[in-house]
Amino acid sequence: MFQQPYGQQPYPSSEPLAFFSGGPSSSATSPYYPGARSSLEGNVGGAYGASGSMSGARLGSMMAGEGRWWEAFGTGGFEGEPSLMEELGINPSHILQKSLAVLNPLARVNANIMDDADLAGPIVFSFAFAFVLLLSGKPQFSYIYGVGLLGTTAIYLLLNLMSESGIDAYRTASVLGYCLIPMIFLGSLGIGVGIDSPIGYCLSILSIVWCTHSASSIFVAVLRMDHQRLLVAYPVGLLYGCFALLSIFNVKK
Repeated sequence: MFQQPYGQQPYPSSEPLAFFSGGPSSSATSPYYPGARSSLEGNVGGAYGASGSMSGARLGSMMAGEGRWWEAFGTGGFEGEPSLMEELGINPSHILQKSLAVLNPLARVNANIMDDADLAGPIVFSFAFAFVLLLSGKPQFSYIYGVGLLGTTAIYLLLNLMSESGIDAYRTASVLGYCLIPMIFLGSLGIGVGIDSPIGYCLSILSIVWCTHSASSIFVAVLRMDHQRLLVAYPVGLLYGCFALLSIFNVKK
């Protein structure tokens, strides 16, 4: 049997093993936050890997403990560190853009509007809708979230059966949540004057049409279903019709 000489490595190599592939080639910059740092995986390799993206001066200052002890309780952080909103995946500017797209139903919907899908805005709007109903004497939090969950699941299944490309449940819930904004205005009217009247019924129908038009426009633009607009709008309109009924009538327990 062949034996290696004492002290010689079995697999000599001129390059060290690299377990983290740092550098700009491995970590992509976030498309929704221009100029921000890359993902956590890229920072691990960049900070402690062979490439060494973290500067020596900054690393030396951290090791030497130049920072004061009370800076640990502040919000400044290190230079180049992203904000908490970015870490949570919340982009206020994109939330505002999608909200304005819903509030302006006559505007043309961009096909890439849901590339940055999020649930921060829909959760806020759902809570706002439930809160205005609470102020009008209709505590229906459980019904709103229950109808929203069942309706989102049903529409998600229908859209995937009807479209060729398909859509995920995350984006489906995001679209339906953003298009709930007109229902917030409808529920706000019931705080002072009440909407259980013929005028309230007309406003409810208008809100249903508004929400349905906005949601179906986004679904058609994203999934490229121009010839199936009415088939998409029908189940969406039924969902928002349930929300309108919750705004008008009080559920008796």
